[in-house]
Amino acid sequence: MTDKPMHFCPGCTHGVIQRLVGEVIDELGIQEETIAVGPVGCAVFCYDYWDVDFHQASHGRAPAVATGIKRVHPDKVVFSLQGDGDIAAIGTAEIIHAAARGEKITCLFVNNSIYGMTGGQMAPTTIVSQKTTTSPWGRDSGQAGYPVKLTEMLAILDGTAYCARVSVHNPAHILNAKKAIRKAFEVQLNKKGFSLVEILSTCPTNWGLPPLEAVKWLEDNMLSYFPLGEYKAAAGV
Repeated sequence: MTDKPMHFCPGCTHGVIQRLVGEVIDELGIQEETIAVGPVGCAVFCYDYWDVDFHQASHGRAPAVATGIKRVHPDKVVFSLQGDGDIAAIGTAEIIHAAARGEKITCLFVNNSIYGMTGGQMAPTTIVSQKTTTSPWGRDSGQAGYPVKLTEMLAILDGTAYCARVSVHNPAHILNAKKAIRKAFEVQLNKKGFSLVEILSTCPTNWGLPPLEAVKWLEDNMLSYFPLGEYKAAAGV
């Protein structure tokens, strides 16, 4: 990690996630071999916080960019950090086909059930009845459908070697999240295939909640719709 102060809103758990990634890179001793890819969204400023090589991608295109980098530099550790609006909406095709091809990259998916940077609009992962700037009366499943469960979708693909969903709403789950992130990187280091970790996160600003209430909202509402756990760990992973 660099010594630059993070820009995230008070109570946002993006900073916790980025610290965990930095710790894993340091513990694995791969800093000089790592290339991070960031798209558009709150995740993009990670280029200021990780002291690794970095490539910015267009909105949703991080898996495609990461694929190109990994194929040119197969000896490097290549990963993306993406939000739910990026990876599960604008970049749906990129993430699904990267997983289907078994690209040896790692994707970290921060799910806070809302578009954070662009104004709090309804995202693919917005919970039914959750209020956003584009669903002020709450998400209506009859009109907007249901939240996308991306981790479950990717777990059934043959090219996916490791797929898990974790959360960072309390210390115990933060420790579990770190273990999953480390395992996803180890899958890539061992050339097993595609790996993804979905991380449930808060967005106090756009949820309109104080930080502590946001953590409680995640626990009370997101965990029931997005169950935690390892959804796939291929043989030898």
